[in-house]
Amino acid sequence: MPKPVEILKRKFTNSVGLPFRELLPESTIVEALEAEKIEYRNRLFNPIVTLWAFLSQVLDTDKSLQNAVSRIIAWLAADGEAIPSSDTGGYSKARKRLPEKFLLRLLGKTAQGLEKHSSSEDLWCDRHVKLCDGSTVLMSDTPQNQAEYPQHANQSPGCGFPIAKIVVMFSLATGAALEILIAPFRIGEVSLARQLYLKLLPGDVLLADRAFGSYVDLVLVQQYSADAVFRKHQSRKSDFRRGKKLGIGDHIVTWSKPQRRPRSMSQEEFAELPDQVRVREVHLLIRQKGFRPHEIIVVTTLVNAKVYTKAKLAQLYQWRWQVEVDLRHVKTTLGMEMLRGKTPDMVRKEIYVHLMAYNLLRTVMWQAGKKAGVCPIRISLQGTRQHLGHFCPEFYKLGAKKRWQLYSTLLTVVTDQLLPERPYRYEPRLKKQRPKPYGWIQQPRDVLKRKLAA
Repeated sequence: MPKPVEILKRKFTNSVGLPFRELLPESTIVEALEAEKIEYRNRLFNPIVTLWAFLSQVLDTDKSLQNAVSRIIAWLAADGEAIPSSDTGGYSKARKRLPEKFLLRLLGKTAQGLEKHSSSEDLWCDRHVKLCDGSTVLMSDTPQNQAEYPQHANQSPGCGFPIAKIVVMFSLATGAALEILIAPFRIGEVSLARQLYLKLLPGDVLLADRAFGSYVDLVLVQQYSADAVFRKHQSRKSDFRRGKKLGIGDHIVTWSKPQRRPRSMSQEEFAELPDQVRVREVHLLIRQKGFRPHEIIVVTTLVNAKVYTKAKLAQLYQWRWQVEVDLRHVKTTLGMEMLRGKTPDMVRKEIYVHLMAYNLLRTVMWQAGKKAGVCPIRISLQGTRQHLGHFCPEFYKLGAKKRWQLYSTLLTVVTDQLLPERPYRYEPRLKKQRPKPYGWIQQPRDVLKRKLAA
């Protein structure tokens, strides 16, 4: 192995890779390369160096290729090695050579490793709770991206950006991103999420909003020996005078199979669904200071009212908002709202690496929370990112003993300022700062340029 490659591997491992020391060691990366049958030459940007450079690029506020290459040049120069070219072409080509399945496999490894560290005290009623929700991301306006992820149909050609629908499954206990599916915007969120149900493990509890609260989704989740807690879909009526009464606003009823087949299911799949399913409907009254009480009905397959009391279900559904916060962190805090990839496969790779970087930060938060005895969810992800960014350049300068002492200090600093508990927080969705008075592009940019030049 060339010496520059060893230098870069060591510095990446002892800096940005330090929180992943147990979850993503070099042996795991090599195993993933072998599993995907990836052969590579011992060049400067081999898959291992490229992966860590990609991760550090995503975590940095300056996400440019030039910034990533500049970091590598500085490291090699500091060790007295020959300075490589500052051209970004080599690194860009190395990122393209990373297979999507390789990155997706490593994303799963980071999530599974973090989940294994959770204990019974971190679970809800000794059950792993998984949150599911969808969002959208924009990407560079190139013909390849437009072909696979077309822009919104309401936008004129050349005036919009390609848009992709993503559905992500998060862990409630650790906050880790477990699974993701990517599809064109026209694909429905729920029909896309149904492909993630097969990733559920026996005993899991899936928590989601009322878009999922239908007969089909409750049955599909049960088929994988898991349970569901959804808000009831607005089209279905409830009558608490019927069924098996468990308490005030709490009963078990039988739902019948709908006559109309969902468009996303084939006739054969729909025919295999049972004719009836027993579900529990729970009426909850959400009280927020300064507002009128808000009534919701939660439907669940957890019918044991002694183990899963109404109060516990109310507490659990109140945590559903955490998935919105997690998605906001991935898109806004880590800057995934607008992706720079010029091709669809590069866009997907960027998404996978963003989620890996998110899991890396969650790992730091998890370790810090366990050390301080506080809930990791109350630790600021943005603050963790800022502290990690400042500590990382110092890690690789130290020996092993002092490095771990400094890392322990990082974990302490991360928990210095915890987020306040704000269960009923409400903020108006309005902007104060006025935008600049520019008009909107109504024609392709090249057409406007020709008009201005004329």
